[in-house]
Amino acid sequence: MIGVIATLEALRMAREADMDLVEVSPNERPPVCRIMDFGKFKYEQKKKQAAKTAKQHQTQLKEIRLRPKTGDHDIEFKVKQAREFLAHKDKVKVHVVFRGREHAHHERGKEVLDAVIKLLEDVAKIEKAASLEGKSMSMVIAPK
Repeated sequence: MIGVIATLEALRMAREADMDLVEVSPNERPPVCRIMDFGKFKYEQKKKQAAKTAKQHQTQLKEIRLRPKTGDHDIEFKVKQAREFLAHKDKVKVHVVFRGREHAHHERGKEVLDAVIKLLEDVAKIEKAASLEGKSMSMVIAPK
């Protein structure tokens, strides 16, 4: 803290210290300036921002596709994959795709989705309930 000094004097002091005179608060009266190495300051800001973004996780929507006639073991395997996705804080969209005569048995697709929910209820919550969309029935689950 040097106090209020003339601009030319402040520039001279910055040159003597081999640093830069940086205006910190231009809206104040008188404006607040600081003598610092501006390149080093920008570098440290960039490093802090990079560290902050590296810690963030971008949530993705992963997708698991099933059929109404999918076997129990195959469903368990897909549920195991869904657990891994949920452990990484990703959302999972579970699709049951109907073909041909399977369209007459939407209740079987609902049973498959209910089975998946039951197996994942300890680690997931339903974000979007099961709904029929064209040739598929789908729901979205998110980690608890």
